[in-house]
Amino acid sequence: MISMTGYASKEVSNEQFTLYLELKSYNNRYTEIKHNIPGFLSCFEMEMDRRIKKSVKRGSVELSIRLKQLSNNISLSVDTEAIEKYADAYETIAKRAQVPFTVGLQDYINSEGIINYIHGSDAEPYEESVFSTLDEVLEQFNRSREKEGKALESHIRSLLDSMSTSLQSIGAYSGTIESRLKETLLKKIEDVMGSREYDENRYLQEVALLLVKYSIQEELIRLETHLGAFKQMVKESGPVGKRLDFLCQEMNREINTIGSKSMIVEVNHLVVSMKDDLENIREQIRNIE
Repeated sequence: MISMTGYASKEVSNEQFTLYLELKSYNNRYTEIKHNIPGFLSCFEMEMDRRIKKSVKRGSVELSIRLKQLSNNISLSVDTEAIEKYADAYETIAKRAQVPFTVGLQDYINSEGIINYIHGSDAEPYEESVFSTLDEVLEQFNRSREKEGKALESHIRSLLDSMSTSLQSIGAYSGTIESRLKETLLKKIEDVMGSREYDENRYLQEVALLLVKYSIQEELIRLETHLGAFKQMVKESGPVGKRLDFLCQEMNREINTIGSKSMIVEVNHLVVSMKDDLENIREQIRNIE
């Protein structure tokens, strides 16, 4: 069992840059990956998503990357063609204005387009570091989700054991339910008939009908089967969250039916206890992949 909640991060440095990569995830019905990375690294998004999806089958994942360059990666280039065009233009202006041609170096430096500043924003130098760091963070990230999943499994198992105990206690009241039905029906007959005789066969038929109507044996059997399937499923290592949620719905239906048929206060109390345990289980499996 793996939790959808996880966290991992790593920072690596060399002479050129410092790279910080962080992964965190939350519960979600589907797989969703959000990126918070420098724009020039966006060319790596498809491959990063592919690697993440190999580990994450369901949940919302946030990938953050911060990159700090430690060395100057600015390069300059001089446009010689632009210099010639500016020189011709300055000379033409001097002739037309009939003034000496006294253009200096500073005039060329200050002219737009003579010197071009090129910022190094090529992603290739960072590719190896980004993906090797991502792989390491994913391993740490998966371990954190597995650890959280084991804690969830332990809690869920304790709740399942509590439900099983309540289920066995309800089953022990089956005989009491039958005798209670007989007593209730007999009392009603006596209230109506008084001291007059009544048809005992008719009485037994009515008891049989009521037993069919209020019997909870089928619900108990189905609920026990669902509990067994649930306990088996939490042992699996793959994504089981959706299937567990479906089983919770089925168990809730059986518990509600038992509660609606119950005529015994003790059974009603056990039903409330099981509903409480089941609601706690449903809260836990919302974080299971």
